[in-house]
Amino acid sequence: MSEVVVAKPREGKFNKNAARRVRVAGKIPAVLYGPGHDPVAIEVDPKQISRILFSETGHNTIFDVEVAGQSAAKAMIVDWQREPLNDLLIHIDLKRIALDKTLRVSVRVKLLGIPLGVKNSGGILDQVLREVEVECLPADIPANIAVDVSHLEMYGVLRVSGLPHSDAIKYLNSEDATVAHVVSIREEAPTAAEVEAAATAAAAAAATTAEPEVAKKGKPEDAAAAKKPEAAAAGKKPEAKK
Repeated sequence: MSEVVVAKPREGKFNKNAARRVRVAGKIPAVLYGPGHDPVAIEVDPKQISRILFSETGHNTIFDVEVAGQSAAKAMIVDWQREPLNDLLIHIDLKRIALDKTLRVSVRVKLLGIPLGVKNSGGILDQVLREVEVECLPADIPANIAVDVSHLEMYGVLRVSGLPHSDAIKYLNSEDATVAHVVSIREEAPTAAEVEAAATAAAAAAATTAEPEVAKKGKPEDAAAAKKPEAAAAGKKPEAKK
């Protein structure tokens, strides 16, 4: 049975203060929009929205929205905002859905099994694409794209072309795009910033080491320079008195 979200129209000004009052009352400010209808400012129950977002189908869940004074509409969550400190929902965008028209949605890729390259060669499985873009009818949106990767050897690659295909969904990513691959464990190369910092430190250390040598070389020269005037004065004949 489809989830039913009961919404209440928001009235008055739609600004930050009004949205804050909605949240203080225990609801979330939201907007319901879609083709053929004017956008409607509403408030919804955060518990219902969280239950949908954390369900198996997540934000791709199709549910009914009942707004007072309007007929129920099929909708899905297309955008949501959370408060950065406590991670509470603070705003939701809902889009009306026509069940006979295709949608473009992101679907999670679920990797199954342990690759041979991991078990036998000590590699690691690196998932490059955690979601893929697909186009399909609302009723055909999969909860996830599950694919077995246990056959992948060291440096083996799973591409979009290797994901399960059917007539119901169309992949919008390139068929050659890498979804996951098995790579070897290597020591990470230093970054440019780390190389520059190391070079600067080495130069500073070299300059510090060279300073005493310059000072030592300079002392005899300074002493000799100081003695030259004395020697010159001693060796100079006194001028005859006129």
